[in-house]
Amino acid sequence: MLMMNQSTFRILDYFNLGLIDFQQAWDLQKKLFTQRIENKINDTLILLEHPHTFTLGKVADKKNLIWNENQLQENEVKVFEIDRGGDITYHGPGQIVGYAILDLKSWYQDTHKYLRALEEVIINVLKDFSIVSARKEGLTGVWIDDRKVCAIGIKISRWITMHGFAFNVNTDLNLFNGIIPCGISDKDVTSLEKELGGKQNLNEVKERIVRSFMEVFNYNEVNKKSMRN
Repeated sequence: MLMMNQSTFRILDYFNLGLIDFQQAWDLQKKLFTQRIENKINDTLILLEHPHTFTLGKVADKKNLIWNENQLQENEVKVFEIDRGGDITYHGPGQIVGYAILDLKSWYQDTHKYLRALEEVIINVLKDFSIVSARKEGLTGVWIDDRKVCAIGIKISRWITMHGFAFNVNTDLNLFNGIIPCGISDKDVTSLEKELGGKQNLNEVKERIVRSFMEVFNYNEVNKKSMRN
């Protein structure tokens, strides 16, 4: 594992996007990924929401997609087979999805450490809401007791990251009935709204995520970007 140079001044570019079609966001990730490889951009964090979407990672068991084609159409859910790790998960309105395009060569070249750091970002945010959460050994993600509140699935190529986390904030948890989330059949899913008993301000939660992300990954400065930049 190569260690980070603690003296490096680290800058994070941040996109706060709204409700974005999954394919559009995936195309944006690929574009930024190439630009990061070419060192044309800084490390980048994108926070957004998707319309109802199921995504299957490259090792997903398709049997974990429960709904048939008619049920998918009735619930207006799109399905994508993608290049991240992990099994099947749900994205939808009220869920904050974080895509991180980072060069781990300037941090730590350690996939395990990176996954644990993403979990720590969300664990810290939940602490802000006085919610105790934790990791589960052998299961990637963030848990409140036996209820999963954040799923994580990544891709790393040439030590540049793609994809990231899906944090249930005001998520309609009924949509998880269409899948076996992450292939885990004996655990429940939850959301910040369910745990706190009311809707949460998504932009406020996003701000807390960015602050935690900067702290965990040792960034000194954040540049807020727009699609027009």
